[in-house]
Amino acid sequence: MSTQSPIKIRCAWAQTDPLLADYHDAEWGVPEHDSRALWEKLMLDGFQAGLSWLTILRKRDAFRKAFKGFVPEKIVKFTAADVDRLMLDAGIVRSRSKIEATIGNARAYLAMQAAGEDFSAFVWGMAGGKPIVNRTGSVPTKTPLSEEMSAALKKRGFKFVGPVIVYAWMQATGIVDDHAADCHRHGVKRK
Repeated sequence: MSTQSPIKIRCAWAQTDPLLADYHDAEWGVPEHDSRALWEKLMLDGFQAGLSWLTILRKRDAFRKAFKGFVPEKIVKFTAADVDRLMLDAGIVRSRSKIEATIGNARAYLAMQAAGEDFSAFVWGMAGGKPIVNRTGSVPTKTPLSEEMSAALKKRGFKFVGPVIVYAWMQATGIVDDHAADCHRHGVKRK
């Protein structure tokens, strides 16, 4: 009798590093419905632009500390001095435009909330209320829905939410299920 557990086959991108494998197995593609958590993940995907996701994962705890747990009500109070402080924080991606966008995106998120528009209901409503399962076998970098969602977010004042960033975020938050057909997470029932 073998005591070895079977080898898990993962999406190709998650096979290069243990941190990526853990993220893939526990978080990526799992439907997220909490508005604040969805917003945090969108902000992190914005910071990832031009970088690898592994870089962001390695810095995620530092990001959470620097951005007060990604609580929009705290972030909107950030001042120019806070931006300068964050520009000196080696634990995060030190991009002034991305830092300032996160502060502005907190304002946009709270403006939606003040107008009675729940962030989770907004994004899931655009997706039809349930995960979109990709059955094509190919993984696009953007889709008509990510373009539509990007435009809707920009109209509400969001920045660093282009269609490619939005599509990566849709994958990460389970709005789209893009697990490879041979991946052990493919077809797993979601919450």
